[in-house]
Amino acid sequence: MVQNTNGGLQGTPCWYELMTPDLVRAQSFYADLFGWSIADSGMPGIDYRLATADQTMVAGLMAPPDADMPRFWMIYFAVDDADATARAAVAAGGTVHKGPEDIPGVGRFAVLTDPQGAAFAILQPNPGGLGGAFAPRKPGHGQWNELRSADPEAALAFYGKLFGWTVSRQMDMGPLGVYRILRHGETEIGGLFRPEPGTPSHWLPYFGTSSVGQATERIKSGGGKPLRDPDEVPGGAFVFQALDPQGIAFGLVGGK
Repeated sequence: MVQNTNGGLQGTPCWYELMTPDLVRAQSFYADLFGWSIADSGMPGIDYRLATADQTMVAGLMAPPDADMPRFWMIYFAVDDADATARAAVAAGGTVHKGPEDIPGVGRFAVLTDPQGAAFAILQPNPGGLGGAFAPRKPGHGQWNELRSADPEAALAFYGKLFGWTVSRQMDMGPLGVYRILRHGETEIGGLFRPEPGTPSHWLPYFGTSSVGQATERIKSGGGKPLRDPDEVPGGAFVFQALDPQGIAFGLVGGK
């Protein structure tokens, strides 16, 4: 059985990992955009780069290990027991694509997809190793985790069973239906909604920025592409989505 602590470790967003075919350009783009310091991790046998904001590790960057692997931002969720959680995910209709296996000095991880095909990862961190990659209201950190699912009701049941997430509130998005705010314990960690027809189910991370207007200009000058103008959301923040120079999607949230 998965230990569900309802606001403890199980289901906490804990890491963000970019799979990109051009590490050099990606490092330059994101360092300029978010002010990240990015350096080689020193892990043997792999070029894995660590991004730091305010002396806190917030993300990893690496090249896909094989040509068939998608290029995207992967969100990791912390778990109490990686093996038990992987088994529970399979029992609930998910798929395990890698692991569970150990990362020396870090913990035990696995890469999965939910029943609708959205990819995510789990990490059983070593004691005291949860870190602070997810930190609402901190620029340069992950601040929101959005699931665009072909079947929101089924996705909510899957993640609710796996992580104990609940819906804190809902918003009517017109033709796109209902936007559900996902809550982990007492913290709102992300949203869930049905994307436009033809869009595959996927997770999208949103990173904090002090000014979405300034970020828009840095994205353009760095070779990326804003996908829409910033939208104001409840609470006074602004959000928008963009593509980096390799065409990989991500989101931003912050002041105007």
